[in-house]
Order: sequence, then C-alpha cells, then structure tokens
Amino acid sequence: MIALAVAQRPGVMVAFAVLLVALAYLGLCGALFLGQGALLYFPQPPSGEADGELLALPMAGGPPGSRVLASVRRRHGPKALLYFGGNAEAVAGQLPLLEAAFPDHALYLMHYRGYGGSSGQPSEQALFADALALFDRVRTDHDHIAVLGRSLGSGVAVHLAAHRPVAGLVLVTPFDSIEAVASQQFPLVPMALLLRDKYRSWADAPRVNAPTLLIAAERDEVIPRANTDALLSHFRPGLASLVVLPVDGHNAVEGSPSYIPLLREFSASRSAL
Repeated sequence: MIALAVAQRPGVMVAFAVLLVALAYLGLCGALFLGQGALLYFPQPPSGEADGELLALPMAGGPPGSRVLASVRRRHGPKALLYFGGNAEAVAGQLPLLEAAFPDHALYLMHYRGYGGSSGQPSEQALFADALALFDRVRTDHDHIAVLGRSLGSGVAVHLAAHRPVAGLVLVTPFDSIEAVASQQFPLVPMALLLRDKYRSWADAPRVNAPTLLIAAERDEVIPRANTDALLSHFRPGLASLVVLPVDGHNAVEGSPSYIPLLREFSASRSAL
C-alpha cells in the first residue's frame, strides 16, 4: 500500500530519490573522514637485519620510552642525506640505491611513526616534527645535509627544507598537496573540509632556499603530472628544475636507468652537496 501511494505521487518519488542520494553522499563523506588514516598511511613492519644500524630519537610529545627510528649508513665527513619514503615503503630497502647515488654522504632514512619499529601513529604534524628533530640530530655530526623525499615523503622533505638550512632538495614523484590530489579523485567531495593531513607543499615551497630537483614519471597513475607542475610553480624563480623520466607508473622512477645518474649529476653540480 505504501509503495502504491508513493508511485501515485511523483513528487514524493523525487524527494525519496533525492534523500537516498543525499544519504549515500553523506555516507561516502563519513567513510572518507573516518578512514582517511588507513587510506593515506600503510605502516610497514621492521625488516630485521635489513634495516641496518638504527638511530633512535626520542619521540616528541610521546610517552616515556617512545622513539622514532632511522636506518643509518655512517660516513665521516661533512655530507649527509636524509631520506623520507612513500606511504607504504620500508625505507631500509633504499639503502643500496642511495649508497650508489650518494657515495660520499652519510645516510639517514627515517621510519615514520608506526613504521619499521618506530613508536606511535603517523600524522602530518608528527612526521614534520620528527623530520625536524632528525635534521637537528644529524647536524651535530654533519654540516651539509641534503634531503630526498619520495611521494608522501616529498611533503615531509619540502616542509623540512622550508624550516631548516638544507644543502639541496630532491623530490621524487612529488605533489602540490594531498588535498589537491584527493580532490581530483573525489571531485564532488569537500576534501579540504574532511582531510586532517593535507600536506600543502605548495605553501612551504616559496620558503625553500636550497637548489631543488623534481623528478616525475611521464605517466604516473597516482600523482598526476599537473600536481607536480603546480608544485614546481611555487618555488622561487630559478631555484627548482623538473626532469620527467620516460617510465610508466608511480613506482617506476627508481627503476629507470637514468635515475641514479641523475641523482649523482645533481649532487655533483652543487658544491654544497
């Protein structure tokens, strides 16, 4: 009887359909808001001996005994490289590649909170604070510190370079903001209102004073080229350059035969590095 009454009143049917669409939309927004941490961060477990030597830093704002870890390859001298990886990366796996690309640098690869044995839970403000703490610790042993950030780590690296005197900055498959990338994936959802961690690298870029290299994949299914170009436009004129490697896929850059030579060339061309 109810269905028959609704069918006989078109206005009621339209209102009912609108209500269903509105509920579905609100449900999508709620799911994205509640699940955003699981969508953005994919913590990786410790790798045992593969993590190499570990440097432990007290976790700012954490309970007693909490710590943030970094895999380390020590080298005497003024030069060091800090590495910040992607959102699902076990960063110690980058040690062989980085040793080949930066043979005269000590290496420090940060395990984000919740990753690789580090305490706590990842968040934008937590990763930013830990990156600054790692830089300050490394600077007690090294005068010239370069920074490399990949994917999510590019947001951490840009923030660090905007607030500390880094010697050089390399950004691999970077974005202007997570907010902008998410807004393209969900164009009808107010991501600016829903996202807690926005990683607005475009806002930090004008404060960077170090020579900067951006490396992008020609076809990146995760970070659209437009977002990398937008980030490039926010650096001071003449400070940053972009190299696009002819590879398919967000994770294909480091497999390009040009990748390590490109990093070496950038390092060698900057006396500060």
